[in-house]
Amino acid sequence: MYSICSPPISFFSRRTCKGIIFSNYSKLADISAKQCQRDRRFRSGLGAKDHMADDVDYKVLVFCTTAMVTRLVADLLGELKMNVREIHSRKPQSYRTRVSDEFHKSKGLILVTSDVSARGVDYPDVTLVIQVGLPADREQYIHQLGRTGRKGKEGKGILLLAPWEESFLSSVKDLPITKAPVPTIDPDTRKKVERALSNVEMKNKEAAYQAWLGYYNSTKIVGRDKCRLVELANEFSRSMGLDTPPAIAKLILGKMGLRNVLGLRTK
Repeated sequence: MYSICSPPISFFSRRTCKGIIFSNYSKLADISAKQCQRDRRFRSGLGAKDHMADDVDYKVLVFCTTAMVTRLVADLLGELKMNVREIHSRKPQSYRTRVSDEFHKSKGLILVTSDVSARGVDYPDVTLVIQVGLPADREQYIHQLGRTGRKGKEGKGILLLAPWEESFLSSVKDLPITKAPVPTIDPDTRKKVERALSNVEMKNKEAAYQAWLGYYNSTKIVGRDKCRLVELANEFSRSMGLDTPPAIAKLILGKMGLRNVLGLRTK
């Protein structure tokens, strides 16, 4: 099952969540819709917990847009006591090779990886693919869908998109995608996620905020409207539990073309 859920920051915050889109494939070559089902515990691990409960041999692959968002998601899942590993460009090559080999051979494991670090890597028996945020393009998205449901097995997937990212769907309109509402989040799950987020190191949240801003600044969907971009970045910051957005060095903001944009804090 391939899904699109809106938005990526609903991974952290119920108040911004608008909807979920699901579609199913038995295998990528067929691209045929088979069934649609709701994710009852979306926020407690992007639907991973229900999937893990249903399949003890689960093997979940989570794609993120940047290295620092990858680290943030891995930290959160780790705080939620999930068996998780991470691969991104900030990790030494020796570490990435070791973790990649472990995920290749293992079951009962979640691997969180940046889109770039995952290129050219193939893993067998992946039971669920999750994409957090806007894929770089149609080709990348379809390639990532192909990580699950191979050799005649039915694969499942979830793509998380914000309402303002949904224009991406026009590039995959030939795929069998349908929309479903976001499930109600029970109070206990909400508290667990909030507590887990509070335990994530502040420096990692700050790095994720800056990386998020840099990534979406380069996109056509929102990067051309700098004021709107900053509004969305600060919403992402709040969804991580931060009262104020992290400060960013003036030099970095200058390179992004964001110096003196209202809503940004400098240091």
